[in-house]
Amino acid sequence: MRFGMPWPGAEVAREAEQAGVTAFCTGDFVDHESYSTLSEMVAETESALVGPAIAYAFARTPYAHAAAMRTLHRKAPGRLFLGLGSAAAKINRDWFGVPPERPLARMAEVVQVVRAWLHAENGERVQFSGEFYEIDAAVQAPVLGRLDIPVLIAGFNKGMAAAAGRVADGVIGHGLFTDRWWDEVVRPALATGAAESANSARPLEHGWVMTAIDDQAPERAVADVRRMIAFYLTVKTYDPYVEFHGWEGPTEKLRDAFRRGDTDAMGAAVTDEMVEKIAICGTTEGTREMLRSRAASLPRDVAYFATPSFLVGHRRQEAYGRAALGLLDAVPTAR
Repeated sequence: MRFGMPWPGAEVAREAEQAGVTAFCTGDFVDHESYSTLSEMVAETESALVGPAIAYAFARTPYAHAAAMRTLHRKAPGRLFLGLGSAAAKINRDWFGVPPERPLARMAEVVQVVRAWLHAENGERVQFSGEFYEIDAAVQAPVLGRLDIPVLIAGFNKGMAAAAGRVADGVIGHGLFTDRWWDEVVRPALATGAAESANSARPLEHGWVMTAIDDQAPERAVADVRRMIAFYLTVKTYDPYVEFHGWEGPTEKLRDAFRRGDTDAMGAAVTDEMVEKIAICGTTEGTREMLRSRAASLPRDVAYFATPSFLVGHRRQEAYGRAALGLLDAVPTAR
């Protein structure tokens, strides 16, 4: 298993790689774009695994995802992965202007078309025929050649986790994942999907671990985690997860606070149990023990120490990133 982190910027990344971080990821939001950041990551790292975790799958064509990977592969051969996420229906409809319906079927086709472009050899037509995409491309230039870049899907609920096992190389777990959600929901669904595919390899597991360490003000780190958890749980897509853990009451409170714009009340609605099961936060000593207690249920391949970002400035995120380096030797990195 590797320990990684969301891209903390070149300066912190150099320290992190020297300290033993062996993977970095980036993502999409309104103020940052995956592939632009990934270009910086490729340029500023030497050996680490790098990729989006996640890029919004439907905000671009499969061609665009694959072309970005081909561009970056020339400078980082063997170091790339591609993580794709479906995003919420509201984001697809209202932000991207794309149909939000049937995300499982659409995601499966995106992965297949991306692979068609990545696996294409020179002289071969790139072809795919499905419900959402019809591709028949004759590329009249010697620029192709097969690239075996792992493609992973952000699989939160059972359906998307099964799709990750069935059509992709693995899954990317969310920062909300608990030990039970990994073990009782995601991994069984991933295995079911993998059993339906022709691929005999074990699906890869990447996952975010919500992390905030501040030895001088541990209560602030815990408060930042509470607000981050609350912000995530405003999304109704996660209702099966909420019901599975029996957290309907706190979630109703934090969503009401969100509607009122009361971010303090949002964080206050998150219980101690929720923090304990989801995150590692507080002091360095305390978080090392939290990490050891969850070692058996960390993602099997790459665990990203993900700092809270909701209402957390870049300077404090950078400090959290540096502090997370103190966790690298808390558990064995191979199991």
